[in-house]
Amino acid sequence: MKANKGQIERALDAPDGTYRLFLLYGPDDASSRALVQRLVRAMGPDSERIDLDGPALKADPARLVDEAASLSLFGGRRYVISQVTGDEALPAIESLMSANAVENPVVILAGALKATSGLVKRLLNDPKAACLQSYPPSDSEFAQIANGLAREQGLRLTANVDQRLVALCGGDRAVLAREIEKLALYLDASPAHPQEAGVDDVEAIGAANDDPDLSGLTDAVLNGKTAATAEHLAALSAEGVDGIAVLRALNKRVHLLVKLRAEMASGKAVDALVAPLFWKERGPISAQLGRWSPDRLAIVAGRLLEAERGIKSARSVGPLIADAELTLIARAARR
Repeated sequence: MKANKGQIERALDAPDGTYRLFLLYGPDDASSRALVQRLVRAMGPDSERIDLDGPALKADPARLVDEAASLSLFGGRRYVISQVTGDEALPAIESLMSANAVENPVVILAGALKATSGLVKRLLNDPKAACLQSYPPSDSEFAQIANGLAREQGLRLTANVDQRLVALCGGDRAVLAREIEKLALYLDASPAHPQEAGVDDVEAIGAANDDPDLSGLTDAVLNGKTAATAEHLAALSAEGVDGIAVLRALNKRVHLLVKLRAEMASGKAVDALVAPLFWKERGPISAQLGRWSPDRLAIVAGRLLEAERGIKSARSVGPLIADAELTLIARAARR
């Protein structure tokens, strides 16, 4: 069934067998992974987690049912997490949904699927499945997320700090969580010893951040400048910047563009949308908003996640995967 965020959160916080499968997909992969953590917390530290990827399920479709129906070796609770990239796991999921009974909840993380995906069509109207497509949050929603994460770390954000964090993180929840963790460490904050965080504190940890500036590469790729893309990739390789950092920098920009395109659809002008951004970013991002449609951005987000998984996999060619993927995206932008 198609579920809203509240329904999914309640079901993951207290899994009771109503849903045997949760399908979490959409361009905002960080939100999907945050939802998975709700199930992890609900199952408890003594539970047994089984991780399966798409190729494993494609090679052995019966394994998903076996894992979902098996008792834990340690006598505790058990759950299954599977990361897929398309419809390769559809036979395995069909077997799971057709089984008489299963004991353990299954979560499928599927990235940016199209409405025509066989996986979406199969599960969207099945009462035994709960499906949620996640999109990047609006600025106000992201600010609420920032304040919630800060409270968990023992931080009280003063006026405008949440908006500053929104601007820094570009709609990427994973980056936001990392920045708030750094802020808590900087202020020696904890739930037992809460501290107040101001804009100066955010700027202080930003100034100490030695991450490479990848904005030039990001702009070259998304504006279709293939020669400049090749030059940036060569320079970053010489500096020892790894492929995952490059992919994540581009993914952060893609998430920002998805959010801004959604606001454009509601009638907001491009000039008003880019006005809060750093002045050097306004021109390139304006051009990217005119070049990239929401559907194409969703495809790029999915490809970037798949490229990162490829780099992390066994027998990977490493950074060459990132170089090849960014070159393809730049060529697509140029067309």
